[in-house]
Amino acid sequence: MRLPNFTTIKTRLERAALAFDAWVNASLYDSGRSTGEAYERFQRFMARFAVRGWKRVALDLTSEAATIGTVGLVGLLALAQSAFQLTSDNWLKQQDLAITFLDRYGTEVGRRGIKHDDSLSLDQFPDIMIKALISTEDRRFYEHYGIDPIGTARALVNNSRGGGNTQGGSSITQQLAKNLFLTNERSLERKVNEAFLAFWLESHLTKNEILKLYLDRAYMGGGTFGAVAAADYYFGKPLKDISLAEAAMLAGLFKAPTKYAPHVNLPAARARAADVLHNMVEAGFVTEGQIQTALRNPATPVTRTRDITADYYLDWAFGQVKAMADAGKLRGDRVLTVKTPLDLAVQKRADEVVADILRKSGDVSDVDEAAVVILDPDGALRAMVGGADYGESQFNRATDALRQPGSSFKPYVYAAALASGQFKPDTTVVDSPVCIGNWCPQNYGRSYSGRQPMWLAVAKSVNTIPIKISIQLGKAMGISHEAKAAKAGRAKIIAMAHSMGITTPLVDTVSLPIGSDEVTVLDQAAGYAVFANGGFKAKPYAATEIRNSSGEVIYRHADEAPERVLSPQVVADMNYMLNKVVEEGTGRRAQLEGIKVAGKSGTTNAYRDAWFVGYTGNYVAAVWYGNDDHTSTNKLTGGSLPAQTWHDVMEPAHQGIEIKGLPGLKESPKAAAQAAAGGVIAPTDPNASAFGKISRRSFEVIGGLNGLFKAAERPRPAGTGGAGGDRASAVPAREVAEGARAVGGRIGTP
Repeated sequence: MRLPNFTTIKTRLERAALAFDAWVNASLYDSGRSTGEAYERFQRFMARFAVRGWKRVALDLTSEAATIGTVGLVGLLALAQSAFQLTSDNWLKQQDLAITFLDRYGTEVGRRGIKHDDSLSLDQFPDIMIKALISTEDRRFYEHYGIDPIGTARALVNNSRGGGNTQGGSSITQQLAKNLFLTNERSLERKVNEAFLAFWLESHLTKNEILKLYLDRAYMGGGTFGAVAAADYYFGKPLKDISLAEAAMLAGLFKAPTKYAPHVNLPAARARAADVLHNMVEAGFVTEGQIQTALRNPATPVTRTRDITADYYLDWAFGQVKAMADAGKLRGDRVLTVKTPLDLAVQKRADEVVADILRKSGDVSDVDEAAVVILDPDGALRAMVGGADYGESQFNRATDALRQPGSSFKPYVYAAALASGQFKPDTTVVDSPVCIGNWCPQNYGRSYSGRQPMWLAVAKSVNTIPIKISIQLGKAMGISHEAKAAKAGRAKIIAMAHSMGITTPLVDTVSLPIGSDEVTVLDQAAGYAVFANGGFKAKPYAATEIRNSSGEVIYRHADEAPERVLSPQVVADMNYMLNKVVEEGTGRRAQLEGIKVAGKSGTTNAYRDAWFVGYTGNYVAAVWYGNDDHTSTNKLTGGSLPAQTWHDVMEPAHQGIEIKGLPGLKESPKAAAQAAAGGVIAPTDPNASAFGKISRRSFEVIGGLNGLFKAAERPRPAGTGGAGGDRASAVPAREVAEGARAVGGRIGTP
């Protein structure tokens, strides 16, 4: 058989390639022609719908609006993801805990959870109460679906004419969404979440259910929540017995409970009630003649003092106990009595000092808000101020606001340096220019002071030294490249801060060592407590003991073992350096006569945040001043108002108690004098104590006596051999013994 030669094979391949090429070209040509014909047919078809003139303009505008609206809707949905995450199948039962809170002496100080008195069904609420609320807060409540644009516009017009906020802009559903799920933080994200949650509530609840929840859950001032509790607190009567004038006064509290609380400002409360009455007339609920009696005889509340309510404290304490219950640590019990470390004398002093300083210096310093956290060195929360006015804003700036700490973050850097073994307080450091890449930090005075011991750099709050320390920490790990060494050093600093109590994520940036990351006031107090207690982690807590409805102890904080995070030597060295800050550096205003104080001030870029965090052997306190919208203050520094606040709160707190020294430091003069005298020395000046003309120890003794009286009066629970309800009210021998020990201590002379 004769095989084809090479030339024949080549010819056949060429012909096949030409044929394939021709087929491809023909196919493309036919496809293009078909596509063109189809496009022409489509154009002829679409030409039937062509519009011109004003119709064309309207169509284009509609198309653009649809496009922009779609993009906006997608953006809003993205923002609302966090809102949807707040809801669940059992969202309405999230607050079904009933918690009674006691202070450190066993005196009841408040309730949270279903403490809101919801014993009345909606049909048992007085008709005048519901009409007063709806006419002022949301007249179209039964007509809208969560958000009322018409009502909002009307409120804006009426308020602008009246020169004040006589009508609310947000619907009742929006306000309930905020109360149940959100905070008072002023941000676009919160408003978007509020709107979506309002729609969500409307789709899951009836109008009457929404109204009932709002009437039961809204804060009404004076530490009360809900209309039923408010009627009892302000007028000493059941809600069903209130008059038209009293209903109007209660309805006026929903938007500004502190501003219009009758026991705080009765003229303002009556003026607000008059506005509510006129709103009821405008809404058609009552006639002009029906309100005349109420206008001529305005409501008069029962006599109330401005009680210490510690609302920010109790809100945070409730959240902590709720988290424990959700984690299954409380055996499923829902009716609880929680004994807290709350010290009402310290709480009252902190509230007064913050209010006084903001009143006197707020305008001059361009600062509107403040937060204070006071801990025992072991983390027990003594007092908390979460803002300038709880009635105005329940957003807790002490626990929920993330702010830059500035130089008050530096102790974590120096603790890491000392723990590495490379540095001591007297180690010579050089204050000179330093750069990481193109970033070069500057000192507050924009100058450099050269060689100096490290303790002096801490006292002067030098910025370059923490940066150089971060580099040195990395180089000690064998990293020669400066930027990489700094990054490795910052990792050690972040680990140190987290181990000491900072719970927020710390972003690794070149400026982290000088306080550019955000932390909370509570975390700062917890971190510094490690220095005060000798090196143990001090996780803040507000529950020393929890009992169930039968009086059985189901939790004791004392059962938890502390964790050491710093060696005694590092603690001693840090206390030495931070004591120098107060005695010779930026924290001089925090000095307490005869008592060793250590701490650190902090001021951020553009003066947006001012801090002072300080401590003695007895207390740790973190103080912050700033504005919610992060605007700059008028050159407010941590060594000014924050340090002054710390001093003014802590000075009376240390009166009449046993002064404890700081680990590693020589005994303070006052502690030495106490030891020589064999006990507590009461203040020689009877007016030296902000708690009155008795020493602080005497105040504690009175608290102990009060606890004993409460113990004697409190009924025992069912099943313990005495009469009583099913509420947690048993007082065991241990509690009585604690009160007895308080009474048994030495009483200071006035």
